[in-house]
Amino acid sequence: MDEEAFDAFYAASFSRVVAATYAMCGNMSEAQDCAQEAFVRAWDRRKQLDMDQSPEAWVRTVAHRLAISRWRKARRAWRQPDRALEDRAVAEPDPNRVALQRALARLPEEQRRVIVLHHLCDMSVADIAAELGAPTGTVKARLSRGRAALAKHLGDPKGDSQQ
Repeated sequence: MDEEAFDAFYAASFSRVVAATYAMCGNMSEAQDCAQEAFVRAWDRRKQLDMDQSPEAWVRTVAHRLAISRWRKARRAWRQPDRALEDRAVAEPDPNRVALQRALARLPEEQRRVIVLHHLCDMSVADIAAELGAPTGTVKARLSRGRAALAKHLGDPKGDSQQ
């Protein structure tokens, strides 16, 4: 992939990668940082990236792994934040978005990942299976269980009956 093609790829994909990473980790600045780092790594190997083999999936996977790695490091080094360095209050987030983010955070990582890829990244079950290296039946089962758990966490008595 030449520099011009990479620039077009970056412009077309960055927002989607950030959105998927945010949905997975729940922190916008972390999501942006992880996505940016993933694109830096993609830039370093741009000559090996093949546009026919979904480089966005590669970048999304790298960003996801970076977010997990950062979360693990932060968890190990956890300490009370310095209140003097806290950001000033911003406008309140949409309650539905907060509820969805909290419900997603309660799902097992595998279910959360397929829910995010399917519903937020508009990927098909087959594409998710290919990206994760899992059978399509496994992806379908994770989607079904994840939807049922989300419905329960969000207080929907219908559960997984509507897809």
